[in-house]
Amino acid sequence: MSGVSVSGLVKAWGPVRALDGLTLDFPEGSFFGLLGPSGSGKTTLLRAIAGFVTPDAGTVRIGGQSVDGVPVERREIGMVFQSYALFPHMTVAGNLSFGLEVRRVPARERARRIDEALALVRLEGFGGRRPAELSGGQRQRVAMARAIVTRPRVLLLDEPLSALDRGLRTEMQIELRRIQREVGITAIFVTHDQEEALTLSDRIGILREGRLVREGPPRAVWDDPGDAFTARFLGAANLFTGTPEPGGLRLASGALLAGPPGRTTGCLAVRPEAMALSPVEPGAPNALPGRIAALVFAGATVTALVEAAGQQARVTGAPSAFEGLAEGQPVWLAWPPGRAAWVAPDRPGVATGK
Repeated sequence: MSGVSVSGLVKAWGPVRALDGLTLDFPEGSFFGLLGPSGSGKTTLLRAIAGFVTPDAGTVRIGGQSVDGVPVERREIGMVFQSYALFPHMTVAGNLSFGLEVRRVPARERARRIDEALALVRLEGFGGRRPAELSGGQRQRVAMARAIVTRPRVLLLDEPLSALDRGLRTEMQIELRRIQREVGITAIFVTHDQEEALTLSDRIGILREGRLVREGPPRAVWDDPGDAFTARFLGAANLFTGTPEPGGLRLASGALLAGPPGRTTGCLAVRPEAMALSPVEPGAPNALPGRIAALVFAGATVTALVEAAGQQARVTGAPSAFEGLAEGQPVWLAWPPGRAAWVAPDRPGVATGK
């Protein structure tokens, strides 16, 4: 299999730069998740790697070799689209056979590869059915099988699970990761679902306005987002601004918030699940008085919106953590200093993680 790297990619659509000098490596055999708001360049990057989009500048390499100028059909790329893009008039086997026929694979070898691919996605015996006779999850599995039956070097996935309901989506996440591991292929996965990216990926990259703002293992990016944009985008962290001091961050209210040791610049980001509410002062560092503005029940979790230190903070936890609390009630908001992270001000840039 092959890794992928892009260097200095630029692609402009009129005055808008969808890719703005983007440089990023996708390690061989990894499952790499690309995240970012709409218009951040995720799909443009995927299509540039596949060859559907020609960059204005920069280089795409697969397996260490430049593919600039190489047509789509010669890049050995498998692609799974959000809409499945199956041929409705063909059977499942016919859909899988199409790419092999274009590559002039002999009939006997085609049949063997189709059987192998259907077994990999657990659709043995479905070769004679047409897409209309399949469920959404089965059609997605066929799309996966079609992408890998040609034995590509790289698998590109453009929001392939977004059309599925939540339960089926969770099931397909497990299957997608299993298939990628069994094949050992380099996979690049575009999604708007943060939980999906964190669950599936070995590494994630956060894009903003065509630039890379953060990259690294999911846990590392989650714990140390690097800048305010990433902290807000990934997990909706609470941000506290003020004047950095040797002991932490001094808020405009005069309260001093302790942060993790090391850097004491920028602002402090605290995840909603790291915070706790108490009706009485907890007598611990980082305790702020506030008032519950709203309580939002979401089944397994409850989110409290708390007015504290001149801003609104989000606190998330199990319903049992909010028993006895009510909207409008005065509370104390607290969290351990080690659960906060220093982040740079909100501006586009580049940061990488180990």
